[in-house]
Amino acid sequence: MILASRISKLNPSYTMQMAATASRMREEGIDVIDFSVGEPDVPTAKHICNAAITAIDSGFTKYTTVSGIPELKTAIKEKVKRDNNIEIETDQILVSNGGKQSLYLACQSLFEKGDEVLLFSPFWVSYPEIVKLTDAHPVIIDTRPENNFEPNFKVFSNKMSLKVKGVIINSPSNPTGAVWSEKAVKNILKLAKEKDWVVFSDECYEQLVYEKPFKSIESLNEYNAEVITFMTLSKSYAMTGWRVGYTFGNPKLIKAMSKLQGQETSCVNSIAQKAAVEALAGDQSFMIEMKKVFKKRRDLMLSLLDDIPGVSCTTPHGAFYAFPDFSEYLGVRFNGEILNTSTQLAQFILENSKVVTVPGDGFGAPGYIRFSYAVSSDFIEEGMKRVKQALQKLKY
Repeated sequence: MILASRISKLNPSYTMQMAATASRMREEGIDVIDFSVGEPDVPTAKHICNAAITAIDSGFTKYTTVSGIPELKTAIKEKVKRDNNIEIETDQILVSNGGKQSLYLACQSLFEKGDEVLLFSPFWVSYPEIVKLTDAHPVIIDTRPENNFEPNFKVFSNKMSLKVKGVIINSPSNPTGAVWSEKAVKNILKLAKEKDWVVFSDECYEQLVYEKPFKSIESLNEYNAEVITFMTLSKSYAMTGWRVGYTFGNPKLIKAMSKLQGQETSCVNSIAQKAAVEALAGDQSFMIEMKKVFKKRRDLMLSLLDDIPGVSCTTPHGAFYAFPDFSEYLGVRFNGEILNTSTQLAQFILENSKVVTVPGDGFGAPGYIRFSYAVSSDFIEEGMKRVKQALQKLKY
């Protein structure tokens, strides 16, 4: 059997690989602590689950319209106005099977061979792969922690070829937890308007921002640049397995994405859509309390990372990840092997502490390792103790 060449161009998902590793170790009875998780460790709120049960009991188990049921579109419209200060119409909304499908559909609808798409490293592992599947070329812009992982616009200007058609922004960020400043966002929007780019704003962690109220990129769009916004219920409402995400933007693009989705997966699960209505329109206290818990865990993890010699970590102001710099440990020899990459270092940590992390190589950030604090405080304390003890075996 000869597979299509596009498959050989794709890199595997580092995050899914490490999650699978953790699952396999648990099945083998190994006492593993998993910092690779990209989902809240709490169950979906009861009132959301009850809405799904009601949908089943009432027989709401058939196909729906491809773009989402009217009730959910209304809930999205009202949520976006309530939480993001943005007014949209129902023809600007598409409900998809999670945020990842939304991103894929938008890229497939906009980009093709010869186009370039700007990404900022560290980036979510799927961005370059989704762009590659359109035959467009991902152009990577490096950022630095001392600049809040925002681009240096003097350097950035050198990357702006006439082939650029889009730019993807992820704030709050996976993996860094960084939340871009209004100044950086407006700089991008101004450039996008001048250069006729489409701005992809991935805001799947928008409800998990700790120090300041989050502002959606579209709400700052004083330049009237073309912006398409991606949101999801997975992270904010602990609904990762329900697979409900949504997009809003230009009706022309939304219509194209809906057309593609109709041929690809049809509608989103009807029962999950009913649950999503309750999540967005119902009691929000569950989400608010979850955010308070994550903030406490973040502070705990940062304090423990700070106690490890040679490790530095900027404060993540959103999401539920810490992204410390372990580059001081690269180039170190252990048992005859030189640890040259964060992948090798993450493997060393796994083998010597039974702690699962995600290496920064997959995020375009060599030397860094991602730690999720969507786990209990007890796990954080025990896991970071193990990591520190394992690193003591190395001399850097």
